[in-house]
Amino acid sequence: MTDPMIVSGTANEIDSLRQKLIAGSMQVQQQIIPQLAALGNEGLNVLSEFLLQRRDRPATWVEGKAYQFLYNSDAPQAQEFLQNYFPEGIVPLKSEAGVNYNSLQQLLAVQDFQAADLMTIQQMCEVAGATAVQRKWLYFTDIDNFPTVDLHTINNLWIVHSEGKFGFSVQREIWLSLGKNWDNLWTKIGWKSGNKWTRYPNEFTWEMSAPKGHLPLSNQLRGVRVIASLFAHPAWSK
Repeated sequence: MTDPMIVSGTANEIDSLRQKLIAGSMQVQQQIIPQLAALGNEGLNVLSEFLLQRRDRPATWVEGKAYQFLYNSDAPQAQEFLQNYFPEGIVPLKSEAGVNYNSLQQLLAVQDFQAADLMTIQQMCEVAGATAVQRKWLYFTDIDNFPTVDLHTINNLWIVHSEGKFGFSVQREIWLSLGKNWDNLWTKIGWKSGNKWTRYPNEFTWEMSAPKGHLPLSNQLRGVRVIASLFAHPAWSK
């Protein structure tokens, strides 16, 4: 027979974590989400409730973290919940160019950042058109004509699934904070060490321990003009 004190303690623990998840700061929520996920079905239910309550507002990385634990759970109820309420993920996959970003969202949800980075360039080439797809990399002029909607979708996917650590807008904010100094940016985000450029792919860090702004690479191997066009894009002023 189950000890009623154990059941009560578990219920009290879950209720306490639920309250902290709802009312806590983002730093508190960051700690609470994995604790709830570790408590099995009851904890996953709280995470599901949390996502439903916030369904009508733009997802932040907090919702992204809750989604990731549900997405990567083997629990049938978690998978059924996501299929019913978030079949395309936590970020709306809007595209003016008709590109389907579902694969990118799935890669980011499991934090396969290297594959997600390759998928990002591939899908940005799709947006840019057949010539870019054929050459497999972007000209800065491709970025100048890039739809704001698509750039926001790609950027939001990276931010939401990296605890706010990765994304074009994150890189841009760091660049602005450094007085638009490119050399300082490369060092700050781990693309360069001293006079030595980080070599692709093995010297890049494809996990959450990477420096803030380390990913995505945004055609880094093609020089400064592509990323300069990205940072100058009107998407960031809207």
